[in-house]
Amino acid sequence: MELRTPFHALKRAEEVERIVVKGGRRKYYRFRAAAFYGGLATADAVGCCFLCAYCWNLGRNLQPDRAGEFYSGEEVARILLDIARRKGFRQVRISGAEPILGRESFQHLLEILEVIRKEAPGTRFILETNGFMLGYEKDLVRELARFQRLLIRVSLKALEPEKFEKITGVQGKFYFYPLQALINLKEARAHFWPALMSEFFSSEEKQKLKDFLNQNQISPEIEEEELILYPSVEENLKNRGFKFLGDPKLRKGFCFQ
Repeated sequence: MELRTPFHALKRAEEVERIVVKGGRRKYYRFRAAAFYGGLATADAVGCCFLCAYCWNLGRNLQPDRAGEFYSGEEVARILLDIARRKGFRQVRISGAEPILGRESFQHLLEILEVIRKEAPGTRFILETNGFMLGYEKDLVRELARFQRLLIRVSLKALEPEKFEKITGVQGKFYFYPLQALINLKEARAHFWPALMSEFFSSEEKQKLKDFLNQNQISPEIEEEELILYPSVEENLKNRGFKFLGDPKLRKGFCFQ
């Protein structure tokens, strides 16, 4: 798959889903224990409808046909629970890609959630998502809200079309769907919170997001993630036209050229 930006988010989601989901099985390239969120078992998937400039897994998400192996939802759940039991974790997640690309990948996710709820009801599942499909298709949110141990982390990229397009590679007209996902999740009474990459949000933009949350009666708590500047990430950022601001030794603070 070629990276030609900007692209249509929904069309790319459909195209990627056809590659990474087959007969209810989805592609994953790694299962591991991770220290994030205090420690949890992680399944690293491939395939995303965004291609963010700072994504640590961009190479695999750009060419999802070349990475990973197919696993059923039940297999994924059992591998995650096995890692969690061995490490003493009470939480699991999917990372590295977008879990929800369409109905097929969503059904795969539901299978994972159902197995975990049945076999380890006390285990928390952290769903890391870009929020596009949850903003686009409200019915998906209602189905997820059934799972009381599911926590949904919506990663916001930008608050306006031009910046959204620059970061994600997606046509700017789709910028509002992740924000709409927050509204949909709130209305469904799901457990969720917004997250952002702090180096790409000014103090004014962070305040604008807080104002949006307040206007929609959503908790103003925002997770601020710090960029890990892997060599591949640095190269991707430069290719998209980003440059450093401030002390280059700190390797923080990006802006548009």
